Amino acid sequence: MYKRATTQIISQRLHEPRRFVQVITGPRQVGKTTAIHQVLADLQVPSHYAAGDLPAPPATEWIAQQWELARMKASAQTPAVLVLDEVQRISHWSIEVKRLWDEDTRLKRRLHVVILGSSALLVQRGLEESLAGRFEVIRCPHWSWTECRDAFGWSLDQYVYFGGYPGAATLISDESRWRQYVRDALIETAISKDILLLNRVDKPALLRQLFVLACEYGGQVLSYQKVLGQLADAGHTETLASYQRLLESAFLLRGLPKWSGSAVRRRGSSPKWLPLSTGLMTALSDASFAEWRADPPRWGRLVEVTVGAHLVNYGAGQGMEVFYWREGNEEVDFVVRKAKRLTALEVKSGSPRGARSGLTAFTKRYASAKTLTVGSPEFSLRQFLEAPLPQGMFLGA
Repeated sequence: MYKRATTQIISQRLHEPRRFVQVITGPRQVGKTTAIHQVLADLQVPSHYAAGDLPAPPATEWIAQQWELARMKASAQTPAVLVLDEVQRISHWSIEVKRLWDEDTRLKRRLHVVILGSSALLVQRGLEESLAGRFEVIRCPHWSWTECRDAFGWSLDQYVYFGGYPGAATLISDESRWRQYVRDALIETAISKDILLLNRVDKPALLRQLFVLACEYGGQVLSYQKVLGQLADAGHTETLASYQRLLESAFLLRGLPKWSGSAVRRRGSSPKWLPLSTGLMTALSDASFAEWRADPPRWGRLVEVTVGAHLVNYGAGQGMEVFYWREGNEEVDFVVRKAKRLTALEVKSGSPRGARSGLTAFTKRYASAKTLTVGSPEFSLRQFLEAPLPQGMFLGA
């Protein structure tokens, strides 16, 4: 069975002396549970796995019950591992985890604890409220091109169309079945369980419409006012902004802010809508792989989203922030900031746009910025997706 690089990180952490709660977070159906089971099989130490993703969320006492079962497997000579999956569904989970973790620390019990979650907002809220200084986060993002190539033998074009969902990989020969699986098992489950069930949403229909529209306009800048004009349900821009944050917390999309030297101006900018897997865009359309590939402008937008999603998915763990830039008629697809360094990226996919003029205008305003054109003869899409971040991003800097 294919092992992601995430398994190496988890394994290294669990081989270390007990220091922190290990928190594995990422989208649904990208292999978080598979990865932890692979690690546990290789560790060959006692372990206990329990999932809170039940039809009715368990009571808080459930955590203590699972914790006690794991404690029984640990001893002074042999450590043990407790894994709590989808723990964010349990009320006051972080307070109970803090209590039990501190108790084990005081009594010097050798019990490692791993928490898995697919709702970034709720997991982070619990960590900040109760577990400050007691945890480390391991990010498990959507699958990259190199992972899909190595695990499933996909071509680059297949990855651009189907995105990085391993559970759906065996279905791509039947595209209608693949689309239905992504809609039902991935999109609907994430919205229902990770957003609507765990957060107050007064207009669930509006949230769903926003997600569909963000995928339809993936890779494009669309203001909240224009979004409201496209939606059937009435709402306010503040409501859309809050629903955007909820969709982001479920790892479904990202609304990229416009780059500016002013943080206030960035917060007030119109977002560039970026699904975090191209499979979310294509699954919601009825067009086949062949139809997308035969339409250069449409395929070019898919390539642009592939680049942007790769930057967001794999840059977060490297301290990278992703923006777009536009001034008048000049535009840069993506601006990446790491510490004080800036890189402006344009994505060439066959569409006759003035990519070079946008980069030139940006560097005139931000003289220290580096530039990169993805899809050029010097740096193809394949090379970009195979290059490590941030080294590949910053040209070896």
